Amino acid sequence: MSLRHLPRLCLCYTDWPRPALILTDTPRPNCPECGGMGGTAHDYGHPETGEHEGTDWEPCTCWNSTRRWVLLPLPRRLRRTPPGGYSNEPPF
Repeated sequence: MSLRHLPRLCLCYTDWPRPALILTDTPRPNCPECGGMGGTAHDYGHPETGEHEGTDWEPCTCWNSTRRWVLLPLPRRLRRTPPGGYSNEPPF
């Protein structure tokens, strides 16, 4: 594997499908095709009115967004409310 194809790793947080710290690949910062953004956005509009309808994303070959490794699964958010909810009854 040449140095040009080594992944540029970044530590990130994800909450899907469960909270975790992941190590992921990042786009090559000096890529001539995408300028380090990881892809190119293409806006498109309605053919008759010309109104903006959305944006298509074309990923660049300098980056593989599926290259990620889970380093540390994190616990789900702890429940702070009691299971039955709070009572408005006096404590006696």
